[in-house]
Amino acid sequence: MRVIVRTFSELCITVGALIVLLVVYVLFWTGVRADRVMDDQIDDLQDQWAQQDTRPTPAPSTTAKATAPARAPARARSGEPFAIMYIPRLGFTWNKPVLEGTSTGILKKGLGHYANTARLGQRGNFSVAGHRRTYGDPFKDFPRLRRGDAVVLTDGTTWFTYRVDKGPYKTVPSDIEVIDAVPRKSGYTRPGRYLTLTTCDPEWGHSHRLIVWAHLDSTQPVEAGKPEALRR
Repeated sequence: MRVIVRTFSELCITVGALIVLLVVYVLFWTGVRADRVMDDQIDDLQDQWAQQDTRPTPAPSTTAKATAPARAPARARSGEPFAIMYIPRLGFTWNKPVLEGTSTGILKKGLGHYANTARLGQRGNFSVAGHRRTYGDPFKDFPRLRRGDAVVLTDGTTWFTYRVDKGPYKTVPSDIEVIDAVPRKSGYTRPGRYLTLTTCDPEWGHSHRLIVWAHLDSTQPVEAGKPEALRR
């Protein structure tokens, strides 16, 4: 009997240690690796842009509301980073790469663009997904977003400043209408240049989704410096 009890106790200790290691891996190590990968993605993009001619052709002024460059950006390949997102509400050091696609592997490296939605700054609904927790916790503070908040992106030639109109709105994963060209529950009634952000809810679950909708408020060439929303 003593042998059985001792064996059972040792088994419980082993299982407990494995659970602790799993929690450390999920909570800490995946975040460390993801942050490193995202930083590398951003560095690679900035190096790539620095080697290219960054003059837009032509670039709209900051007073041209809800407009976009005449030249549509080329669609990136699946898994390829093509833009950087900044959300001042989440911190002035918060910036994440945006990659093409939303597969599990892609979302471990940054935010993911729904490939069947509009391209950045173009007419339609540019839609982006991100993890709430794990893999760097990019959208951990998603519920803090409020109407009027700026969401700024750059593709290396142009700054795109979107302004939040609605959200966070809670729905279920099957509600794919949230990334329609004119999302029915967003309050928009006609085509425009919109942005949709999606993440999981609750914080450590995936039974629901949180949604934020925004419209393209202004654009400016990178040569003009950072947009007002990113100036401290």
